[in-house]
Amino acid sequence: MMLTTDGPAVFDGVPVPPRLGRLDSLLTRLGVTTRPAQDALLAAVVALMTAGLLVVLFQYVLEAEDLTVGPAQGVLLAVATCAQALPLVLRRTRPVLCLGLVVAVQVLVIAASPPDLSVGGIPQVIAGYTVGTLLPARRALMVTGAAVPVGVLAAAVTALVSGNGLLMPAANHLAAGIGTYVVSALVGGAVATRRRYVELLHLRAEELMRTQRATTQAAIFAERSRMARELHDVAAHHLSGLVVQAAAVARQIDSDPEAAKAGTAWIRGQGKETLDSLRLIVGVLRERPSVDDDGHDAPPPGLDALDGLVRTARTLGDTVELVREGRPRDLAPIADAAFYRVAQESLSNARQHAPGAPVRMAVRFAEREVSLEVVNTPAAGRTPTVSTRQGMGLIGMRERAHLVGATLTTGPTPSGGWRVLLTLPLHHEPTNTGGQE
Repeated sequence: MMLTTDGPAVFDGVPVPPRLGRLDSLLTRLGVTTRPAQDALLAAVVALMTAGLLVVLFQYVLEAEDLTVGPAQGVLLAVATCAQALPLVLRRTRPVLCLGLVVAVQVLVIAASPPDLSVGGIPQVIAGYTVGTLLPARRALMVTGAAVPVGVLAAAVTALVSGNGLLMPAANHLAAGIGTYVVSALVGGAVATRRRYVELLHLRAEELMRTQRATTQAAIFAERSRMARELHDVAAHHLSGLVVQAAAVARQIDSDPEAAKAGTAWIRGQGKETLDSLRLIVGVLRERPSVDDDGHDAPPPGLDALDGLVRTARTLGDTVELVREGRPRDLAPIADAAFYRVAQESLSNARQHAPGAPVRMAVRFAEREVSLEVVNTPAAGRTPTVSTRQGMGLIGMRERAHLVGATLTTGPTPSGGWRVLLTLPLHHEPTNTGGQE
C-alpha cells in the first residue's frame, strides 16, 4: 500500500478516488472538474474578496487610524493586492512557485502600504496552507520560513527610505509573516495528515471487506468439497452394495424366487437408506431446517455405528471381522464422523479392488490415542501386486484426517493386500458430563 501527499491514495498500484465533498460535488455539476480550472476559479474569488476588503480598508480603516494614502499609492496598493491572487492558479501544480510569486507581490504591497500599516492578503494564507498540505513537513517549514525574512527585509528597506523607525515595521511584518506563512503551513500539514489517516482507514475497510469476501468464498469452496466427499462416500458404499446384490438377485430369479424376493426387498431398503443419507447431506446446505424433514437432521454416524456398517457389508457377501480393544471413550462429533467415513470408504475400496477378500477392522482405544485399522487380504485368484489406489476416496480420507488432527497411513501389505490406519491423539480428550447436546 502506498499513500501520496499530492494526489489520491494508491492501493496495490490502483488509484483510489477520494470521497467527494459538497463543494467538489457543486464544482462537478458546474463543469469545473480539473485542478487548474478549480484553482483559477479560486483565484478569481479571492481577487474579488480582496477588492472588497480594500474598499473597507480605504473607507474605514485608514480614516480610523488617521492614515493617508495618495492616489498613485492607492492604485498601486489595489493592483498589487488583487494581482496577488493570480499565482493561486499554480498552487497545486507548482506550490513552491506559487508561494514565491505571492511573496514577490507582497514586497510591492509592503512598498505601497503606509509605514505604520501591515497589509496581508488572503493569498498568503492560501499559499502557505497549500505548501503545508502538499510538501513534507520539514520542507514545508523550510519554504515558508524562508518567506518570512523577505517581508521583514522589505518592510525595513521601506522604513529606511521613508525615514521612519525600523523596529515597529520589522516586528509587525515578522509576526504577520509567521502567522500567514508558517502557521498556515502547520495547519495545512495537520489537515493533510488527517486526510491521509481517513484515507488509510478507508483503504483498510475496503481491504477488510475484500478479505471477508475471500474468506467467505473459501468457506463456501471448502463446504462444497466436504459435500463432494460425503456424496462420494455415500454413493460408493451404498451403490456398490446395490450393484452386488442386484447381480445376485438376477442369478436367483429362476432358481430361487423367494431368495430373489428377499434380495429385492433388501435393495429397496438400501435404496431408502441411501436417499435418507443424501437428504442428510443436502440438508446441511440449507440455511434453515424444514419442519418437514424430521429425522433427517440427526448428527452423522460415528464409531458406534460400525456394527451396522459391518452387518450391511456382510449382507453383501463380504467377510468382515470387527474387533474392539480398550475402554471406549467419547470423541468429538467431527472426529467420530471422520472415523466412520474412513471405515466406510475402506470397506468400499476393499469390495471394489479385492472382491471377496476377507477384511479385518480393528478399533483400539489406547491411553493417549484411538486408532482404526482396516486390512484386507488379496482377492482370491489374483496375483499380489502393489496397489496404487487413488481418487476421491483416498483424498477425502486424508482431508478428514487432517481436519481432526489425525494421522492417516495407507499402503499395501506384504501379502499383497491393503491397509488403512487412522490414528488420533487424545491430548484433549473430551469429558462426558452427561449433559444434553
